[in-house]
Amino acid sequence: MLQLTNFSKSYRGRAVLRINSFAFSCGTYWIQGANGSGKSTLLKAIAGITPFEGDILLAGQLSVKKQAVAYRRLVNFAEAEPVFPEFLTGIELIYLFRAAKNGPPNQEDFYLEGLHMTSYVNEPVGTYSSGMLKKLSLVLAFLGQPACIVLDEPLTTLDAAAIPVLCAWIVRQHAQQGTSFLLSSHQAFAAEALPNVQHLLLEHATLRHVG
Repeated sequence: MLQLTNFSKSYRGRAVLRINSFAFSCGTYWIQGANGSGKSTLLKAIAGITPFEGDILLAGQLSVKKQAVAYRRLVNFAEAEPVFPEFLTGIELIYLFRAAKNGPPNQEDFYLEGLHMTSYVNEPVGTYSSGMLKKLSLVLAFLGQPACIVLDEPLTTLDAAAIPVLCAWIVRQHAQQGTSFLLSSHQAFAAEALPNVQHLLLEHATLRHVG
């Protein structure tokens, strides 16, 4: 599904990530690592946001560098602490993202209802709490027809009732459309909520399977 080749990322001459070769097959992955281990940097690189050395291929043919537009249309991303233009409403952002991702009409309805967002989605996002912003970012990440959805700390600031809803979305999306998920979180995902999740550890600038 995703192939990292000669991947490296440095800041001020210091390598923070170096992954010679790593393949993500179709599935759901939980990437764990200590603060500063490079989880967010890795996910942003995979999402096509952060520059790096090397390359990342989607489905063996789309390069994040050489076919950036086509690649990013199929790889969706929600960051740990989302920031949006405060003057736009939630529904305006949804319409923008849905159009950019070639999503079907009214695709957002299922997600808005699931997270009980219909009462405030027409309000400017500048009025949103951190939890409301997080929910909006998650809805945006599911729009379109993504081959891969990347979620950085998706459980942060979510209320307890929203967590099983998100897990159910992940299971449903993977079962119905074969979408893969890369999740970074300090919190463990319950086995019954996310079955068959594969555990990866990011440490010492490298990524490896656990167990």
